[in-house]
This record gives sequence, structure tokens and C-alpha cells, in this order.
Amino acid sequence: MPFAIKRKKTRPVMVGKVKVGGTAPVSVQSMTNTFTQDIPATVAQIQRLQAAGCEIVRVAVPAIEAAEAISSIKKKISVPIIADIHFDYRLAIASAKAGADGLRINPGNIGSRKKVKALVDCAKDFNIPVRIGVNSGSIEKDLLKKYKGPCAEAMVESAIRNIDLLKALDFHEIKVSLKASDVHRTVTAYRLLSEKTDLPLHVGVTEAGGLYSGIVKSSLGIGMLLAEGIGDTIRVSLTRDPVEEVRTGYEILRGLDIRRYGPEIISCPTCGRCNIDLFGIVEKLEKFLLLKSVPIKIAIMGCVVNGPGEAKEADIGIAGGDGIGILFKKGKLIKKFPEEKLAEVLLEEVEKYEKEVQAAS
Repeated sequence: MPFAIKRKKTRPVMVGKVKVGGTAPVSVQSMTNTFTQDIPATVAQIQRLQAAGCEIVRVAVPAIEAAEAISSIKKKISVPIIADIHFDYRLAIASAKAGADGLRINPGNIGSRKKVKALVDCAKDFNIPVRIGVNSGSIEKDLLKKYKGPCAEAMVESAIRNIDLLKALDFHEIKVSLKASDVHRTVTAYRLLSEKTDLPLHVGVTEAGGLYSGIVKSSLGIGMLLAEGIGDTIRVSLTRDPVEEVRTGYEILRGLDIRRYGPEIISCPTCGRCNIDLFGIVEKLEKFLLLKSVPIKIAIMGCVVNGPGEAKEADIGIAGGDGIGILFKKGKLIKKFPEEKLAEVLLEEVEKYEKEVQAAS
């Protein structure tokens, strides 16, 4: 019997045209790593993120120039943009006036109730949501003292405190995140908060690290929560090109059979029977597919004997050995060719498939 995930129903909010929570699909986010005030660089990166399937993008707003740049950036992109605010509530107001579709604030550093009120009054005027982004590294000092450190319980109390503050200010378009750099604390915090609120949750493991540690931590933390029905939008944090965050996010959703987006690669791990440069071919294909959205399943196998049979469900596949390459579709042999043309034939077939899908849609 297939594994069925019963997702917790939350109160939806709108981030631009993207619904987060309720019955909306779990959305995939990322964050730019350009200087936001560098408009051409930021726009170029967001456009790459869009091509990879990013549905909501966040930008850092450390200064007024970054806030004002949002107006120009918005004219050249099609995804909602969230302004990431720390310390200075005036930057949130400037970002909202420049057209930001949402604000992210860190409750540990935004300041007095008066400042928070000015911020949410502006968000209310522009009809945009606010994410209360609790981070284990910036929890309020009194809570750190009470709990003797930034534990999951301290993170949850910080979130509840700030949720109550925004609601007391008659503001209700709220999302929440509770991020730590370790899996256990992150998962525990989200589980605790999910029992206490029906607000939509933005899920992720912060500062997860480079490619390997980042993917592992994010897959475990985000994956465990999603499998329990917790989470309405996700962001994978990697010290890499943010496009890779988006691709990893969709792979997590695909692995849990929650959402399917873009290409899927099936490839054997290689063994002593493999006589081709499978690693090189897979790496070339992954780079080629990074910005592709076509829903195609591709198999790259190192054995011409077992390869097609092991990848029967693939739309397109290649296998090679003993100087011969083969192209197969749905497990059936289509043609043979010289082994050195494996990568070339595969990329041509993928492009052909993509054009066919586009023509049919």
C-alpha cells in the first residue's frame, strides 16, 4: 500500500499570486545571494531561479538602496518577492512601498512594540503578509536566559510571543518559520509549534552547509516534517548557487511523492561491469537540466545488458559498453550508435522531447 501523507490544514495567506497554506501545493522558495541593489545581477539570478521552478524568492534588504531596488526588480520578474528585514523596521516599510509581496522579520532584533506596529500597519496598508522568522541564533535574551540556551522550546515561545503581538495589533496575514542549523532542534520546534497554531509554516534547516551536508540536513529535516504533514512552503539552504536549492527542494517533494516538477534522472551507481564514463555523463546532464522544467524521466545506465530492463519506466535512456551505445525508450531499444556519442545523443533526445511537450501544450 502506498505511503499516504495527511497534511495539516493551515490558514492560507497570499504571497503575490502564490497561495501558501490551506490546500495549496507545497511551494518551493529560494533566496538570492547578490547585492539586491545591484539590479541587473539580482534580476538575472531571479530569472534563473524562475526557470528552475522557484515560486517565491527572498532578497536581503540591509540598506535603503536595497529596499528601493525592489521596484525596478519587480518589473523584470514574474515571481513574488519577499524582503528580508533585520534590525531596522524602516527598511520593511520602504520595501513594502517599493512593491515587495511579503516581509520576513526576525523577532529577536526588530525592536520595540511601536516599531513592530509601524511595520505591520504598513503591511496591512499594502495587503502583504509577514513571516515571523525565528532563528535559533537570534532569540530574545530573556528566553535564552529562561531556557538556558536556544532550544526548541525557546524558539516556539519566541514564535508564539510574536504571533500574539501581531494579532494584538490586528494583523493576521502571518507565516512562521523556526530554523536552527541542526535537524533535531528544527524538527522538534516545528512539531511543537504545529500543535499550537494553524498558521502556515515555512520549513527549512538554516545554515545547513555546503552541497553534501546541506542536502543531507535539509532532506532529513524538511523531509521528516513534510512526511508528518507539517509544512506549506520550503527553502533548502545551501552554500551554493541558489538554483541548486530549488532543484533539491523539488527532489525532496518528488521523493515523498508530494509534487513532481521537472526532469528526473535514474542512473546506476556503477560497478565493475561499467566501462563508460557514467559519472561524467550524469554530471553533464545534471548541468544541462538545471533550468529545465519539462517533466521527463531519464535513465543513464552503465550496462547495455541490464540497463533498459532496469529502467523500463524512463521516457528516454542510454546505456553503453564494449564500444556500443544504445538509446532506449520505455525499456525498448530504439537505436545503436558509437559509445563515444552517448552524451551527445542523450542531450539531443532530451531537447527533442522538450520541444514535443511544448508543442503539445
